[in-house]
This record gives sequence, C-alpha cells and structure tokens, in this order.
Amino acid sequence: MTKYDVIVVGAGSSGLMAAINAATQGAKVILIDKNPRPGRKLVISGGGRCNVTNRTTREDLITHIPGNGKFLYSALDQFDQEDIIHFFESRGVALKEEDHGRMFPVTDRARTILDTLTGELEELGVEVRQRSTVSKVLYDKDLNQVSGIELENGDIVEGKAIVLAAGGRAYPRTGATGDGYAWARAAGHTIERLYPTESPILSHDALIKRNHLKGVSLRDVRVTLWNGPEHQKSLVEHQMDMVITHFGYSGPAILRTSGHVNQYLHDENAETAYLSINLVPNLTEDEFKQVAEENRNKQMTTILKQWMPEKMAEEVLWRSEIEKTAAFKQLTHAQIDSLWNNMTVFTFTAYGTQPIEKGFVTGGGVSTKEVNPRSMESKLMAGLFFCGELLDINGYTGGYNITAAFVTGTIAGQNAAWTSFSL
Repeated sequence: MTKYDVIVVGAGSSGLMAAINAATQGAKVILIDKNPRPGRKLVISGGGRCNVTNRTTREDLITHIPGNGKFLYSALDQFDQEDIIHFFESRGVALKEEDHGRMFPVTDRARTILDTLTGELEELGVEVRQRSTVSKVLYDKDLNQVSGIELENGDIVEGKAIVLAAGGRAYPRTGATGDGYAWARAAGHTIERLYPTESPILSHDALIKRNHLKGVSLRDVRVTLWNGPEHQKSLVEHQMDMVITHFGYSGPAILRTSGHVNQYLHDENAETAYLSINLVPNLTEDEFKQVAEENRNKQMTTILKQWMPEKMAEEVLWRSEIEKTAAFKQLTHAQIDSLWNNMTVFTFTAYGTQPIEKGFVTGGGVSTKEVNPRSMESKLMAGLFFCGELLDINGYTGGYNITAAFVTGTIAGQNAAWTSFSL
C-alpha cells in the first residue's frame, strides 16, 4: 500500500491548485477524482473562456463575494489576485483584462488554463487518479486526525493530510453532487444551509403569466431587492442587464440578486420576495421631462423607446394607465408622476429561484467558523483541509468564485504539505 503526505479529493479549480501547491513544498501528493477528466467545471467557466480572476481592489473583491468573503482576508494576505495572474503569466499564459477587471487568457480558451494546471501536476510528479470515487474519509478518532480515504472499490489510500476539494451541488453534470458534505459531517463539521446562487428567479407575476414580455432584454438597469412589499429598505442593488423569461427573470443583474432572494425567503420565512427595476438609472426626472417636453407631440411609446424596448414601454404605460398612442402633451401631472414612478420602480416579485442543480454556484457549505482562515485546516480534525465551493463561501460571476477557489486551494495545499511533515 502506497502512503502519501497529502491526498487531494476533487480535481476542480481549487483541487488542482491544492495539489500543485502541496507538491511544490516537496510533499508526495495524490489527486483523486471521480470524473474521467480533471477541471470539468473550469472548462465551461466564463462562457468557455475561463475568467481566471478579477483585477480589482481587495475591498471590492470581498464585496463581490457576499457569502463570507471576509473569511478570505487572511488567505489573501498570502496569495491574492495579482499572485493568480503571476502564477499563470510566469508559466507562459498571456492574460488580458476586460470590462470590470475580468481577466481572461488571450487565447479565449479555458483549455489553456486547464492545460497549464495539469502540466504543472505532471512536472511536479503528482499522481492523478481519475474515475476513482471516494466512499469515505478515514479518521483516527483516538488521535483526532485523518488517516486516509476508502475508495468505492474497497481500496484504502493512506495519507497524513487530506484536502477536500469536492465542490458543492451546483452543476451536477460536472460531477458536483455534494459528496464532501458527508465527509465533513463525519469529522464533526457543521454544514450551513445549501441554497442556489447565480440562478434565474421564478415568478407568478401577471406579466409572466401573460407571456407578453418573454424574451425582452433590458440593458443597464438597476434591480433592487426590498425588505417587504412597502419597499422601505433596499437589501441589495445591482445595475446590469437582465432578461424576462417564460418562468420569471434572468440575466446578470438577476443572477447576482438570486442568492439574496433565497436568503430573504428563508430568513423571513416568506413566500414572496419583492423587487423592482429602475429602467433608467442614469436618467434624472428633470432630464426625462425635458426630453419628453421637447417631443411633446409624439406618442409616449415612441418617446420611451429611446430608453427601453417597445414592449417594455407598453407595459410601463399600461401600469401608468396611459394609452400607448397618447402624446406627452395630453398627459396630466398625475399621469407623468405615475409614469416616472413606474420607470424607476417597476415592481416585480419572486417566489424562489431555479433549483441548486441549475445554479452555477452553491450557497452554504462547511461552516467557515470551524476552519482556520490562515491555513484552511479544520479546527476539529488535525490534517483535514477544505477549499473551494465545499466551503460556505460564494461570490458573484465575474472571476470572483474562481478567485476564491484558487486562493483557498493554494493555501490549503501549502499548509497540508507543511502539516504532513509534522504528523
């Protein structure tokens, strides 16, 4: 039986980084994964281009990881976005910066990133075992430390330190079925409630049932989640694009809001979440009235079309009790006020989101309160480390989740190696 210093379970973004960094410290490492090939989720990330990180400030990065982003402060002191960029560029991968700080390989191919990571594994002599399913993690309860893993075929692999990088439950077609949660529980860890994030919103709104606006895309709008039907307090806002679908709402602004919707419905034990769209977030009321007055003889649908699709303009007018053929000069002051209100606070509701299996990111996971933020080691079991989506950490799309994966994987791998030398 071969014994290893470090066993890494899961060959996703965080697991690949963990194996590389453990081996870089001189540890004997094996990487075990049940998929036939490593990095299945990585190769479809960023639309198949792999958004490797986001070149932004530390504070902005944490803000864009609403699910326990602050847990990463200690790890980022050791390995941050610039270190991720250096990691790939120093290995010959040219990167480019796009809007909002998103970093991509110049090749626009996620395969470039995956090939770099797997090439590094090979160069470091990491043993990679694919199509191997872990059935349980073995713990020596007397010593309160890990001892190895048992595979589905009955084989035992012994290791001094184990890094669990098995992912969450989102996107199961990439092999993410949440196996790691049971292994963490067996070590005494708490699993925080799992919920979908970055997932389309479901709605029973009349406009959805009418199907009139299906497929309508809205550009650069501001979506707000409120604390109730009175719209007294804003819980979160995102100004991006969105789209209206046959089941509800989707698009970047909606996806970023979806995790907060799930949290609100759960925390408030509510059946409905209340949201709104500002269709003209870059326009003031005075500017709107000036433009409308300059076109006072034109139909309102024509005037509104410069800011939104025609079908959306018709819906706004209908809510404002204004005929779509009416000219601006025909409107009363009350109608103008109602129109502006519906343009800036176009209300809609949600009763949930698509299930976690259809979301791209899992909310919840291994409680960060039970993990050392400087090392990613369990506070409950010596030699047990966590990284990636298995942890209760989740961010928005735009390079934030993969940054968290690369950072936690790097720290977990380094510390697992150092720990294995002392056990």
